[in-house]
Amino acid sequence: MPQSFDAIVIGAGQSGPFLAARLAGAGRKTLLVERAHLGGTCVNNGCTPTKSLVASARVAHLARRAADFGIGAGPVTVDMKKVKARKDAIVNESVTGLQSLVDDTENLTLLWGTAKFTGPHEIEVSGERYSAPQVFLNTGARPVVPEWAQEVAALTNESMMDLDVLPEHLIIIGGSYVGLEFAQIYRRFGARVTVLEQGPRLVAREDADVSDAIADILAKEEIALHFSAGDFSARNIAGGIELSASVGGTPLTLTGSHLLIATGRKPNVEALDIEKAGLALDARGYIKTDEQLRTNVEGIWAMGDVNGRGAFTHTSYNDFEIVAANLLDNDPRRVTDRPIAYALYIDPPLGRVGQTEAQVRASGRRALIATRPMTRVGRAHERSETEGFMKVLVDAETKRVLGASLLGIEGDEVIHLFIDNIAAGLPYTAISRTMHIHPTVSELIPTLLQDLKPLE
Repeated sequence: MPQSFDAIVIGAGQSGPFLAARLAGAGRKTLLVERAHLGGTCVNNGCTPTKSLVASARVAHLARRAADFGIGAGPVTVDMKKVKARKDAIVNESVTGLQSLVDDTENLTLLWGTAKFTGPHEIEVSGERYSAPQVFLNTGARPVVPEWAQEVAALTNESMMDLDVLPEHLIIIGGSYVGLEFAQIYRRFGARVTVLEQGPRLVAREDADVSDAIADILAKEEIALHFSAGDFSARNIAGGIELSASVGGTPLTLTGSHLLIATGRKPNVEALDIEKAGLALDARGYIKTDEQLRTNVEGIWAMGDVNGRGAFTHTSYNDFEIVAANLLDNDPRRVTDRPIAYALYIDPPLGRVGQTEAQVRASGRRALIATRPMTRVGRAHERSETEGFMKVLVDAETKRVLGASLLGIEGDEVIHLFIDNIAAGLPYTAISRTMHIHPTVSELIPTLLQDLKPLE
């Protein structure tokens, strides 16, 4: 007979441990199953470690610019082993915190191993069976490595975390969020960096003006960018990798010390034997859920990257909040309640919420638009960081914000003005008529909104 629990949570990413703790705190005997590490992608090889690297790279970048601020400094050196040690310490602190949460929670059992379904409400881990009337999936996603790169020493965002040397030449396949963050990080550490993007521009989900501005920022830091790249092949050579590709129809051969593949991710569903639970997948291979994250099988929920409703830490954690509110707090919440929001952590960062200009145009609705270059933001001048621009779109009839793109210093923080405004369902005047503190980046948001004009 299987061991019986009230709830089973499979996966300890940014939903699993917190939901397990809430369920256990409500008196439910809960089993949390994790096969690799607490915290999932975010803590171990995503947000926490990469943003630690971003911080180290920014210090190196500013140190090289010291003279611009009237400060004398000697030659900048980067000790990659110390950079990695700092990153690892920050990661370990986060993992230790999660371990303490699990250890200190009564009614919660942590089981290490790979879970697979033997029925809709029964799983097997290392030959032992466990059952519960409620099962919650938080198994995440993993990087995709194309066939042509599987025979060479290619890196992913996960294996990059083990790197403690400075690449002589880092070649990156993929010009979107993961690829561009690593590109700037390692360029600032001192590596030569080349990015090959299969599409005609960077971060294709963004508007063309945003993509162009990002490309300008990276090009100024001497990151080589190639577009419309394809027909890839690679082979190991002494001291690195030789990559062959077609760029805009023209053959290109590059030799690099390291190759990073950043071309997408796929959900972790194979090991679950989901067919034995009767779970349905969507066309992209993600577990189908409704607006309250219930799957097609009664008593099974899917949270985080595995449900395809957002590939971010904040969406995964919000999934936990939605499930917990519905099950434990008598507080009906839905995925559709939250605005689409995220950031790209190059420096300066891009903060995003809602629709792009292209999406607004495609909708055919009457809209207003306003833009402002960061060269017209006092705080940016004071910091000598004037790259980028701000853009906002507003519905002409309801006066509600439709979307915003803030590429510039502190854009990842300032964007929350718009996130909160959209979530509250308020007109843009709730911001434009509010006094903000000077001197800040946020103080220019009311000014930006006061310059709205019809979208032609």
